[in-house]
Amino acid sequence: MKISRRPLAATVPSMAMGDIAFNLLIFFVILAKATDDSHLQWEPADSTEVIRAGAAKASIVIDAESKYYLNGQQVGIAQLGPQIEQILEGSAGDDRRVLLKVHRSATANHFEPIIEAVSEAGGTIMHVLEERRNRP
Repeated sequence: MKISRRPLAATVPSMAMGDIAFNLLIFFVILAKATDDSHLQWEPADSTEVIRAGAAKASIVIDAESKYYLNGQQVGIAQLGPQIEQILEGSAGDDRRVLLKVHRSATANHFEPIIEAVSEAGGTIMHVLEERRNRP
């Protein structure tokens, strides 16, 4: 005995495909980061009076191992000056801000060349600090 089966007609509505594509797009945009410095080992210095700096064109980090990073990419101190000049090219006034994030254990011989390179490039240094709080 032969049992006849109805053919299955499964169709995916085109509206659902658009929704899926849109959701995937949003998912990947949210996960993307412009500069990812989460791999850096950096503890900010602290101060009693902290003022907000605002947005900056460049960010320089000295991590716990005294390595230099410009906008999340490791860079040597010799290349730092020309790259900052290139980033700040065509900017004026407050657009020439450069954030300087120095690990609390870094000594002056590590961050003084950065200060010199930024000033020669015509940038304004904004040192990133953490507000000092009473510790238990």
